Amino acid sequence: MALNATVRGAMPTHGGKTGIAVAGYDPLVDDSPPTIPYEGGGRYEISDLLRKAIEVGASDLHMAVGRPPILRLHGQLHNLTGEPLTPPETRRLIYGILNDQQKQKFEEEKELDFSLAVSNMGRFRVNVHLQRSTVAAAFRVIDSRIRSFQELNLPTRVMEYLSRRPNGFVLITGPTGSGKSTTLAAMVDLINTERDCHIITIEDPIEYLHHHKRALIEQREVNEDTYSFQNALKYCLRQDPDVLMIGEMRDLETISAAITAAETGHLVFSTLHTVSAVQTVDRMIDVFPPHQQEQIRIQLAAVIEGAICQKLLPSARGSREIALEIMIATDAIRNLVREGNTHMIQGTIEAGGKWGMVTMDRSILDLYRQGAITKEVALLNCNKPVEMKRQMGL
Repeated sequence: MALNATVRGAMPTHGGKTGIAVAGYDPLVDDSPPTIPYEGGGRYEISDLLRKAIEVGASDLHMAVGRPPILRLHGQLHNLTGEPLTPPETRRLIYGILNDQQKQKFEEEKELDFSLAVSNMGRFRVNVHLQRSTVAAAFRVIDSRIRSFQELNLPTRVMEYLSRRPNGFVLITGPTGSGKSTTLAAMVDLINTERDCHIITIEDPIEYLHHHKRALIEQREVNEDTYSFQNALKYCLRQDPDVLMIGEMRDLETISAAITAAETGHLVFSTLHTVSAVQTVDRMIDVFPPHQQEQIRIQLAAVIEGAICQKLLPSARGSREIALEIMIATDAIRNLVREGNTHMIQGTIEAGGKWGMVTMDRSILDLYRQGAITKEVALLNCNKPVEMKRQMGL
């Protein structure tokens, strides 16, 4: 099946100098980010801060001692106007949203991930941690509405092709904050809309909430509904699933279980923090000890259906643009994976336009030619700057 990819567009996301000495902060220069007005008065409240993040369209809220709360907007950090956070105030704000179990877990492990639902506002992915012995937190705004491929400016025919595979392994990869969860949610929603099937998601934490449409869909959260990704995968195969979505593959055991699930007739989706198709395949194989790698290559070659590698780039228009590398598992790609010739995958992608394949550099070049990103952004994010300059005519 020949597929044509269109990779133009922006991925919607929700995505000062201080005069006081604060533990954990040493002001050296006045090079703080630009500011966003905050009308909360002299006392910060979590609800007001999260509401402000949603109001301005920020993707993240950061709280750390010595600075006012900070929002990430279109990839850039912006201070909220107001006084720097102090250790007691930061602790008050963050501990105010934790239950007793979460407080105990955080104090034991010094790290905590969870999802937060705020009435009449939305959902947030939260990480609480320590820095310089003070409490800090990062909040990721989760768009409550699951968007379509068209709204996300993803190549519809390619995404539908991968979402409609009867079985196999589909990978969505990219750095943190590149929209992987948003893309996965759109793919799961398409299946939920079109197929009478059983979908199980395993997430840490649950981000997008799916409702039963044609499919029966169950969402399991690590540390709430199951002990680990590995444990959930072990038992979910006894729960009669058709489709599995694994929020992240963090270790050999999870990757191995995911490949096995695909081998046994399930459609499996997951993510990695890799930035190219070649790196994605290599990462999955290299995590295994050398004596197992040949067998894993054979298994992966048999089940892989495709990989979508994403980057969100600063737009010339002030938002962000999505650049994609797309690999479809043709016979040629499968042979390269099986034989361990992953260094040849890039060339096969370059020649695979009729299948919807595109390299990251070609996607970035197209965005530049359309005026969507600047020359500087293109050269900073491409893999081959010399060739990119030549293609730009520089």
